[in-house]
Amino acid sequence: MFGRLQSVEDRFEEISSRLQDSEISNDPQQYRSLMKEYSSLQEIVTAFREYKNVCKQRAGAKELLETEKDSDLRAMAKSEMAELEPRISDLEALLKILLLPKDPNDDKNILLEIRAGAGGDEASLFAEELFRAYSHFADTNGWKVEILSLSPGNVGGFKEVVALITGDKVFSKLKFESGVHRVQRVPKTEAQGRIHTSTITVAVLPEAEEVEIDINQNDLKIDVMRSGGAGGQSVNTTDSAVRLTHLPSGIVIVCQDERSQLKNKNKAMKILRARLLAVQKEVSEKEASNARLSQIGTGDRSERIRTYNFPQARVTDHRIGLTTHQLSDIMEGRVDIIIEPLITHFQAEALKQASIQ
Repeated sequence: MFGRLQSVEDRFEEISSRLQDSEISNDPQQYRSLMKEYSSLQEIVTAFREYKNVCKQRAGAKELLETEKDSDLRAMAKSEMAELEPRISDLEALLKILLLPKDPNDDKNILLEIRAGAGGDEASLFAEELFRAYSHFADTNGWKVEILSLSPGNVGGFKEVVALITGDKVFSKLKFESGVHRVQRVPKTEAQGRIHTSTITVAVLPEAEEVEIDINQNDLKIDVMRSGGAGGQSVNTTDSAVRLTHLPSGIVIVCQDERSQLKNKNKAMKILRARLLAVQKEVSEKEASNARLSQIGTGDRSERIRTYNFPQARVTDHRIGLTTHQLSDIMEGRVDIIIEPLITHFQAEALKQASIQ
């Protein structure tokens, strides 16, 4: 492990030196590529340097303990070692995680898709509430949320919403949110006070760049139409809405939120690229028959991953058996209450697989 860490630090130093080169700074493409690699290595190098520094301090304290005759100094050295040992263990555990193969999508922005499932109007209302929770979570992380497509429910809420969330390492934080989310509560329209169960599906798709997904324009069928929702006179009286059909896959996307036909088309293309990248990733994972995915879950939208029980103020994530009674905090945007234990669990599973291999 330490040989790999030293190689990473050496590469980090090499990149740092090359970034000072005028030839590199005058080549925007190469400069961006090196800066991206520099940023990806910075966390592990920082942890490794701290680890070496703490080990050096421990070695000094150990030597003092073994050679010093003064009882007070020996007591200080012993106390220092007691403080440093847990820190060394923590850093070793962190470094093992940082050395795990990195998901190439972790640094990407995402398309968040939320759709009402079983449960009718109640599902649509919860779809909007969960979207609002993710939006608050995005705000606390300094991310930007842009709605690309929205279909309102019959009595409020969302039948479907697709949003682009941009910022630092968005996918790495939200990638485990994909799946079926179940809500149990008493609807406002329920006179008998009976608990109603409904579901929504969440999909978290890494944003795809044009270079990643090559779309043949001959494979696209583009229809324009008048927008059907609220949004002002021009929305309803001009052919600004766009329906995009990808013929090979059968994927259909409708965007009508913008007054401009071109803007709606660009948004539809962004959604299409993300969905095609997700299909491509799913196929490659199935072909690889990855044992790790079978243990930690694929994040497939058919999996029921979580239940929100309002009468008991309880949220349960079924994948890791985690239950918390902080439902109100989660719905207000404290999604990290669930996300952080999920990330820790999946990292532990990955470490198990790495040790087996």
